[in-house]
Amino acid sequence: MAPTDRYIIISSDGHAGGSHAQYREYLDPAWRDEFDAWRGKYKNPFRDLQDDGRTRNWDSERRNADLDAEGVAAEVLFPNTVPPFFPTGVVIAPAPSPEDFPRRLAGLRAHNRWLVDFVAESPARRAGLAQIALNDVDEAVKDVYWAKEEGLAGILLPGVSPDTPWIDPLFSEIYDPLWAACQETGLSITHHAGGSGIPNYGKHPSSITMFVLESGWFANRALWHLIMSGVFERFPGLQFVMTEQGSSWVLPALTRMDDIHNSMVRGRIGEIGMPESGVLPHKPSDYFRRNCFIGASFPPPSEAATFHDIGIDKILWGSDYPHDEACSPLTRESLRRTFEGWSEADLKKVLSENAAAVYGFDLDELRKIADRIGPTVEEIAVPLDVIPDHNSPAFQRA
Repeated sequence: MAPTDRYIIISSDGHAGGSHAQYREYLDPAWRDEFDAWRGKYKNPFRDLQDDGRTRNWDSERRNADLDAEGVAAEVLFPNTVPPFFPTGVVIAPAPSPEDFPRRLAGLRAHNRWLVDFVAESPARRAGLAQIALNDVDEAVKDVYWAKEEGLAGILLPGVSPDTPWIDPLFSEIYDPLWAACQETGLSITHHAGGSGIPNYGKHPSSITMFVLESGWFANRALWHLIMSGVFERFPGLQFVMTEQGSSWVLPALTRMDDIHNSMVRGRIGEIGMPESGVLPHKPSDYFRRNCFIGASFPPPSEAATFHDIGIDKILWGSDYPHDEACSPLTRESLRRTFEGWSEADLKKVLSENAAAVYGFDLDELRKIADRIGPTVEEIAVPLDVIPDHNSPAFQRA
């Protein structure tokens, strides 16, 4: 690339959602009276969903203008606003109880219908992830096929908390029809940090601290649950993305899994005898390299230093717009700090090519946008000499 050429940037981590008024229109009419009663009692605690800032979640013109200013050509869309009957945003909400499941499922489907139309407003720039619930696998499978028919790009996979025993853990074979549907449709599976795999910490002075410390680990569990239970052996065509969970934990986790696998091949782990039927034919790290990707949100330089060891074709950069910890409105500065000294070829993979392959973006269409808004090769190659006072880990961490 010439110094004046512009990078195509795809954020693998954007958040969007409808307003309650919009969701009402997308809700099954049978639930609207109950929704009206619920809505009248709900108060939103999130700063990015209050006052003027909240419209960034559903105002296409405003959102695209913000992305243009950042040089971001396209984004993968996770939920952000609170869908009908949920206590909080889906990314951190606890899983539905059996009693709440029917109304929560109606709320998720209202969001998914809204998302289809929101993506259609800027189809080249948006890849939408459909939400599912794991309470009923048959209903989840229906939602996968619906998402494919409606042109969404992937499935947002919830976690499973140890304090929701009515939902099987992700390593249960009960989910095989779900994995089969995703493989058949070619829809990627993405697991975002903060999903419903986090237990209830109760009301203690340090509860929020414990949540922040441990939410990443509860999200990380999905990797070993799927690999070690043989999901990728049974469904080799699956693509699995783990987003906003950092990256420094990945290599130690793969080493530990490989070590355990080696012991399983020998038939024992300490005093525990292992049945031959439980041994995978390949090393866990092999399944990672074939099936898994890391959605690296607002990475600081210390995280980016792990990318080549993990595999440069495994990393998808993300901004986390419009959250408080997102790179915006200083995306260019974050890229200059994080990727100092990187080659253009590697940056193209991390900033666009990998995400395009996983989520189906058309790079030729995005080139037209990037030639108008994207940062130049020369610009990103200039090291950042002054670190901005900004909340993003891209600036706050080493």
